[in-house]
Amino acid sequence: MKRVEFDFARLRAVVRQFPLLGDVVAAERYGSGHINDTYKVAMNLAGTPLNYLLQRINHSIFKNPAQLMENILRVTEHQWTKIADPDDLDASRRCLTVLMSNEGLPYVRDEDGNWWRGYLFIEKARTWDQIDDNSFAYEAARAFAVFQNQLADLPLPRLHETIPDFHHTPKRIETLDRAIAEDAHGRAAEVQAEIEFVNQRREECGRLIRRFEAGEIPERITHNDTKINNVMLDDASGKGVCVIDLDTVMPGLALYDFGDMVRSAAAASAEDEQDLSLAGTRIDVFEALARGYLSEAGFLNEAELDELVFSGRVITMTIGIRFLTDYLCGDVYFRTHRAGQNLDRCRVQFQMVRSMEQQSDAMEAVVAAVRKGHRAP
Repeated sequence: MKRVEFDFARLRAVVRQFPLLGDVVAAERYGSGHINDTYKVAMNLAGTPLNYLLQRINHSIFKNPAQLMENILRVTEHQWTKIADPDDLDASRRCLTVLMSNEGLPYVRDEDGNWWRGYLFIEKARTWDQIDDNSFAYEAARAFAVFQNQLADLPLPRLHETIPDFHHTPKRIETLDRAIAEDAHGRAAEVQAEIEFVNQRREECGRLIRRFEAGEIPERITHNDTKINNVMLDDASGKGVCVIDLDTVMPGLALYDFGDMVRSAAAASAEDEQDLSLAGTRIDVFEALARGYLSEAGFLNEAELDELVFSGRVITMTIGIRFLTDYLCGDVYFRTHRAGQNLDRCRVQFQMVRSMEQQSDAMEAVVAAVRKGHRAP
């Protein structure tokens, strides 16, 4: 689904499919996401300003938006059972609130068949694409662990898999192999170094899946896209307020979530940095993530704890494989703004993997120290 610019009149028509009081006065693009189109909608309710979030769901990627929204509604309603407190005057900032349509559905369709959803806009908080302070990493990791805790007792039925095998690294490699064989855009010749990088690590890429299949690592409800900018941090305190972007919340491994935190938050450079000498993994940020996550993730078993360091490496590898695959397929999944951007993204991920391999012993020592601290009386 291509990025489309929607004018004010069309956005206002979508908003009017929700039972919102007041006048729509403005709508502007919001956030830095690659997948969905997101708008901040400003309304005037009898002189009082109100804001809402409006998103066009990318139905090219999420093939069944109705199931996706069923997941999100179940998740957010369950979160509310954990945070509802009549004395907490800030509770509505602690999880997303889905807007129901005039027909009582958690989505609307426009005249062109696009799928839209709405949320309450969370005020006085923001997201960060890169870490400026290690306390932000700590708070984001803590918030994701709280989120996993909140959903640990989500009743059956099992959530829908909105993107099957999303973090299944061996299957991502199979998809890459097909893209290399087809070479539909004649790009394989220029990425032989990247292909060889993957080939050298094929065996270890299946490690978490093998432990899961052996019953050593359990399935849990996980976010599956724990980029640092998917936690809103309070403007005043810097505390984690709300976990957002719930499209990929589904059954998965807790290690996927911690690993993607490491990949996104501990990056030493921008995701598409072209100067690879600047790319790598910051161990100081890794330590903050480990401390924040383990402060709330008491549900982890020993096998999961033992794989925390490796999870960062394998998820970074997986995302690099996805960027490489998309580049070979003609940049059809991740939104790009310039030629070669997905290849640059791939190369940064692989450089981060190298950095993690080089720092593996030091990262294991960090986790051991944090675990020991949590066991102390």
